[in-house]
Amino acid sequence: MKGNLNIKNTRPIRLLLESREKFMSTITRASRQINLSRRTLLRTGAAGVAVGGLSSLAAPAIAQSKPFDGVTLRGASFQHTFFTILKDYIPEFEEQTGMTVDLQLSAFPVYNQQADLELSSGGDAYDFVNVTFILAARWVAANLLANLDEFTSDPNKTPDSWMPEDFVEGAQVPYLDENGNTFGFAWEGGAMVMGLSRMDLMEKKGLAIPTTFEEMEAVCREIHGTENVTGFVGHNIHHWGVPPYMHGFGGNVFADPPGDITPMLNAPETVSGVAFYANLLRNYGPQGVITYTEDQARQAMLTGRSNMFVHASGWVTPILLSNDSQVKETAAVARMPAGPVNDFPASNSQGLGIPKNARNKDAAWEFIKWALSPELSLRIVEETGHSSLCRRSVINSDVYRATNVVNGQDIGALYMEVLEQPAKTENYMAYRTVKEFPLMADILNKAVEQVASGQLEAQAAMDAAQEQAISSLRRAGVDL
Repeated sequence: MKGNLNIKNTRPIRLLLESREKFMSTITRASRQINLSRRTLLRTGAAGVAVGGLSSLAAPAIAQSKPFDGVTLRGASFQHTFFTILKDYIPEFEEQTGMTVDLQLSAFPVYNQQADLELSSGGDAYDFVNVTFILAARWVAANLLANLDEFTSDPNKTPDSWMPEDFVEGAQVPYLDENGNTFGFAWEGGAMVMGLSRMDLMEKKGLAIPTTFEEMEAVCREIHGTENVTGFVGHNIHHWGVPPYMHGFGGNVFADPPGDITPMLNAPETVSGVAFYANLLRNYGPQGVITYTEDQARQAMLTGRSNMFVHASGWVTPILLSNDSQVKETAAVARMPAGPVNDFPASNSQGLGIPKNARNKDAAWEFIKWALSPELSLRIVEETGHSSLCRRSVINSDVYRATNVVNGQDIGALYMEVLEQPAKTENYMAYRTVKEFPLMADILNKAVEQVASGQLEAQAAMDAAQEQAISSLRRAGVDL
């Protein structure tokens, strides 16, 4: 009778249903296994590996998946050529990973103020940040950054080919704590070198490239005013410009940083260095040089209006490398001259790190790992000519040397030599990694401006600076 079920005939139906349930259960387990394995397979490039005998099903799904699909990664730094270049490559990273990168760039002082406040207050607005050289020690000491060794030591997160040991040791010093743990990787190296734009004028006067402070001033004196060229040009970040001259005469910002940070601003050796530097600006610089920006100083060199510029290589080498340079045929780049006591050209670096409270640490590491990878670093050199990177393998590569050997000058070798020196000799750049240094920066700037403008003699200006420095450090809780 239609609608009536014969119980004797239900066994085949039950068997069919049970078989169907077992089959669906098997498919579900296999599907879960595929999903769990997907990230690992993508990292190793094994998108076609069979999983549980279901390779024909798994391969298309894995190939089309993206490990951080939908993640918005927020990062911040100050404006720099490196990030201008990197922005052109970021769409490739977004396509590979599925994430969106929101990179916020600000002026150097604005970024430092905002980032310092964000990290110090325990905020989580940023997933990755620039670890600014002069703030690195403070941020590391205050435990505001994630330990990146936890990522580089995990083979599931970082392949051996990434080579963390490949970064130039001198550039990594600011991002290590006292136990050697790493809280940043350097994307920018600042190796102080000397640029000379008018070697033609120097040769006419029988002047060689100076190697000492004494020779340096003699060249400035002889060239200044010749064909309306100034002998020297500088910029307004005097707390970067003046310490190498202080070091050259045997002085320092602090007594023995980072252990003893008693200010030494009015010590005779320090005063001599300030007087020498201020004299170069006052007597051989263009009008208004005390307040020149770095861009203004660079333009003075690119156009041949000033002959000598001592600054980080990224600002000096455009006289040889830039398409805008009008002095390529008459320019030279050399080591900063040595002082009567020390030969300590300044070096620094900027690093990428992850805030301790970042929401997307794994995604942030993927970005840093990609941005500073050997492969992308080499592409950036080859495709853009950008040279102030910090990977030894890249700097030693044929591609780098082909781009950075100009007029017979191996700029890469010079860059490496200066960048490594603080790690090979005494760490004379330690003054700049002391967490209290930012308090000294404005004090040094003001003192140099007073001397270079003729408002005060060097000793008087540095006596006042010393008094102000001691007062500022004591207010900050430093026991002197």
